[in-house]
Amino acid sequence: MMNGDRITLAHGSGGKLSAALVKEVFAPAFSNGALNELHDGARVRMPGAQLAFSTDSYVVKPLFFAGGDIGRLAVCGTVNDLAMCGADPAYLSAGFIIEEGFPVADLARIVSSMGAAAAEAGVAIVTGDTKVVEKGAVDGLYINTAGIGAVLPGTDVSPRRIRPGQDILLSGTLGDHAVAVMAGRYGLELPPAVVTDCAPLNGLVKEILTAAPTVAVLRDPTRGGLATALNELALQAGVGMMIEEGTIPVRREVAAVCDLLGFDSLYLANEGKFLVIVEPNYTEIVLSVLHRHPYGREAAVIGRVTAAPAGQVGLRTIVGGVRLLDMLVGDQLPRIC
Repeated sequence: MMNGDRITLAHGSGGKLSAALVKEVFAPAFSNGALNELHDGARVRMPGAQLAFSTDSYVVKPLFFAGGDIGRLAVCGTVNDLAMCGADPAYLSAGFIIEEGFPVADLARIVSSMGAAAAEAGVAIVTGDTKVVEKGAVDGLYINTAGIGAVLPGTDVSPRRIRPGQDILLSGTLGDHAVAVMAGRYGLELPPAVVTDCAPLNGLVKEILTAAPTVAVLRDPTRGGLATALNELALQAGVGMMIEEGTIPVRREVAAVCDLLGFDSLYLANEGKFLVIVEPNYTEIVLSVLHRHPYGREAAVIGRVTAAPAGQVGLRTIVGGVRLLDMLVGDQLPRIC
């Protein structure tokens, strides 16, 4: 996968080339127990506590889109990565790389949005850094956020805990974020219902882990979408997965955009949805928690973990056939998150 001598945009897509970049370049250089789990963040032990730590960088274009902006995205993205590790996020850092000439009013609007998202999530932005670079060196504004939080007692959320027979739940509709960003980027007029799903999920996740502490794994399908996230989990756990196409929630408007422009909602980025893999005896409990929460009302059971074929994901179509649901190779849309 890394035969070429140059990085391409596809290496940042979250799909096969991203995985190859991590496996062949970063992992050998940085290998350690916390990193090698390849979760949404690292779980690390400190004296008297188990913490989760995560970082992400945001280069979305446009900076403002229906229902959100790069600031809200930066806070929610890191908060959610910590939540997917079974942690209660507490503190974030924020780093800004700003192109000279960037409007101060836009920066103030973005920073205000970050503050509002942090307040909603119940976290504090406690440190940061700012760099200004020459015009043309960046595309307006890039933001990096990192965060820490304590792992919730009694939880052990990890891909290694996935077992055949477990149910796969999705917290809501697919593709809302990617379609909202695409509409902003290309000036498309879409129905008012199509807005980013960007939201802090830590409160909902905490409710789920309190009600069902034996949840095997959580994962938010951001870059590469649902299909890529499922493939990553299947490969890490050495299991198969079978997904039912007819149970996957997608807004009618998003499905129409995908049909019109040739996109597949299974590969579109999401910023306010997550997967839950859990033993069947806890499925109804988790669904009940999801359906009571504003960010989980459209949750559904979408499939089940199987013993074979190991490392592969199948999609049972609405007409009864089965097709292999592979990992994204390149980009459907670049720079969604």
